[in-house]
Amino acid sequence: MNEASDFLNKENPLNSDSHWEFLYTTTGNHPGLSVYRCEDQEWQALYPRPPQKELYSEEYYKGKSEYSYIDERETEKYQAYVWDARIKNIRKFIPEGHFLDIGSSFGGFLQRAKKKGFTVQGVEISPYAANYANGKGIPTFVGTFLEAKFPDNSFDVITLIEVIEHLENPKLIFQEITRILKPGGLLVLQTANFEGWQAKEEKAKYHYYMPGHVYYYSDSVLKNILTKLKYDRFVSYFGVDFPLSAKLLKSRGSFKNILDYGKWFRIAFYHFQSKLKKKGFPLTSSYVLYAFRSR
Repeated sequence: MNEASDFLNKENPLNSDSHWEFLYTTTGNHPGLSVYRCEDQEWQALYPRPPQKELYSEEYYKGKSEYSYIDERETEKYQAYVWDARIKNIRKFIPEGHFLDIGSSFGGFLQRAKKKGFTVQGVEISPYAANYANGKGIPTFVGTFLEAKFPDNSFDVITLIEVIEHLENPKLIFQEITRILKPGGLLVLQTANFEGWQAKEEKAKYHYYMPGHVYYYSDSVLKNILTKLKYDRFVSYFGVDFPLSAKLLKSRGSFKNILDYGKWFRIAFYHFQSKLKKKGFPLTSSYVLYAFRSR
């Protein structure tokens, strides 16, 4: 075993004897990151990784650091189109109940869920973002998810929207999510699917490689992990779990002039590409998984 395998297998919920081989060094938007691949699963990881708590400063949330987040508060009106569309889809399966968003940022998504009748709870590692959400009346735990220690069977819905790839130690993370999700409850994961052709063809230059990410998943890996934890029903969305119209309306938040509407052609093309497959795998790597804990 090499050093990377020894470290990554301590966090591995599937096979503690897996071999992780060096794959390549990233060359895209964030060059110089070392990527390892698990030989017996379509699963990747960054190693070594930056200390996670150091990444999520106030500058990160204001878009002023080298590795930054788009401040959702500046375009909340437009973000709400996607938030509402996703909540509408979630309510097809779980119409009401207690709703947890992990990595809840400034609480905009939970604010919309609250308006639709859910009771809500957030978890956010950044005191800057969490304090803002708490000030808006969105109860938000300040710290990591594993530090929150919610009671057993607390939530009907748990969402991680572009978050699971940020979390260290998936072995403990998925166990903890399952402990606090009610039997029959819904887990929603949005992340990149590394079985999609977009990730497989772009390789080291793929834009999804970022310093704040630690693990990169695929549809089959997530289902394998969750099946071992007794999830018994899955709905995979290759693309997103809401209509193209919501995506187009959200994009208007970044438009500066009428010519920007030309971007809708690219957005629509990518959206429809996501629905197509080649050799059994989707053309893009955009992906959302709905997983239901067994009753």
